[in-house]
Amino acid sequence: MFDAFDPIVLARIQFAFTVSFHFIFPAFSIGLASYLAVLEGLWLRTGKQVYLDLFRFWIKIFAVAFAMGVVSGIVMSYQFGTNWAVFSDKTGPILGPLMAYEVLTAFFLEAGFLGVMLFGMKKVGKGLHFAATCCVATGTFISAFWILSANSWMHTPTGFEINAAGQFVPGPSWAAIIFNPSFPYRLVHTVIGAYLTTALVVGATGAWHLLKARRGEVARSSGPIEPSVVAANPHPTASGEAARTMFSMAMWMAAVVAPVQIFAGDMQGLNTLEHQPAKVMAMEGHYDSHPDGAPLILFGLPNAREKRVDYAVEIPKASSLILKHDLNAPLAGLDTIPDDREPPVAIVFWSFRVMVGLGMAMLGLGLWSLVARARGRLYDWPWLHRAALVMGPAGFVAVIAGWITTEVGRQPFTVYNLLRTTHSASPLAAPAVGASLVAFVAVYFAVFGIGTWYIVKLIQKGAEAGEPEIQDAPIRTAGIAPSPVQHPTEVQQ
Repeated sequence: MFDAFDPIVLARIQFAFTVSFHFIFPAFSIGLASYLAVLEGLWLRTGKQVYLDLFRFWIKIFAVAFAMGVVSGIVMSYQFGTNWAVFSDKTGPILGPLMAYEVLTAFFLEAGFLGVMLFGMKKVGKGLHFAATCCVATGTFISAFWILSANSWMHTPTGFEINAAGQFVPGPSWAAIIFNPSFPYRLVHTVIGAYLTTALVVGATGAWHLLKARRGEVARSSGPIEPSVVAANPHPTASGEAARTMFSMAMWMAAVVAPVQIFAGDMQGLNTLEHQPAKVMAMEGHYDSHPDGAPLILFGLPNAREKRVDYAVEIPKASSLILKHDLNAPLAGLDTIPDDREPPVAIVFWSFRVMVGLGMAMLGLGLWSLVARARGRLYDWPWLHRAALVMGPAGFVAVIAGWITTEVGRQPFTVYNLLRTTHSASPLAAPAVGASLVAFVAVYFAVFGIGTWYIVKLIQKGAEAGEPEIQDAPIRTAGIAPSPVQHPTEVQQ
């Protein structure tokens, strides 16, 4: 079935598929862990029940997302030993310790305090429980630190030597490896992207329940409820105050952080131009050099055969202004790069535009929310709520599009300019790689599809007034009375 396929292409497809699935969950859990710490801190400071309700609601979703992130991360490590054994051998002395540091610092911190965070509020006291929540949030950030350091080294390798066996080995200073030139920019841009991803999900959840309340379907606080209804359902489907609080906090995040993210992305772009110019050429669609100022191509169809962008919609000299802060600054094009060192332009070109377009939409949503807040209409402007609902998944799409831009733009290398992708793969036949690819696709859609469905169902239900803790949450099935049960509860190439 797969005999006619290139095994390296199949291995790359498999890695792209699994890393895209995996990246969704850390991008959500990094921001959600910090949001939980903020909610618990606000509850401790103000004593308002709504913050505790929201904490108990979102911690259930965090538990599921965290578990799926851990499982998908294990699969990522597995692939390095199967499909990319040569890469693992040559870069192991550098990347192996970085991955070990991630486990020893971040994962142990998260795992050590996760149980206290999930089940310990009534057992260890408020202060110690808040400390556990902060430790989990800190652990997610430290995990991102080490993973992005390792991945950034592959883009801008420094601080290494090459031994007689052709392996990359550490030089005199690990600091040069860890804090490689692209790492600080990528860390800031990625972590802010995770925060925005979470904010958009929280905002969409609040908007969903505000829209439902407007239709008179939910929201205990929106009007009197018959005593018989309260007796039959002591915990209403969603709290109107919780929906308003979620939406307000998320819109503040979008309004304040989206501009910061755009600035951080611009700074990363300038760093990429310095260290990986071919990637920026592909992002901009600049097949030709422009000695007197390069245009900004908004849209078009990259034509790899003819080395041009067909039907291009351009703003003259705007690309030079953005990248060099000078309208007439010269910019080199892909005509200065050998064909066998060019990244796939079409993929990088369009993934970059998806990311930037969604970033501008996030900025627009944040500005719209400021107008609504100034007019006193933040909670009763249905079109704003519908826009926030539509933007709910935008953060996930944006971070995946950004990851595609970064990783495909590094091709044809796994270690930029030093180790080609074609020289990194294991000597496997196409049927072996294809069989594992099919198995991964089937298992991922089954397992993670169910997990995602469960998260969506929790979001649709919303935060209850008097939200129970995880171990106190009831299971409700048709014809069965509620009964308390206890619920049990990364590496990119």
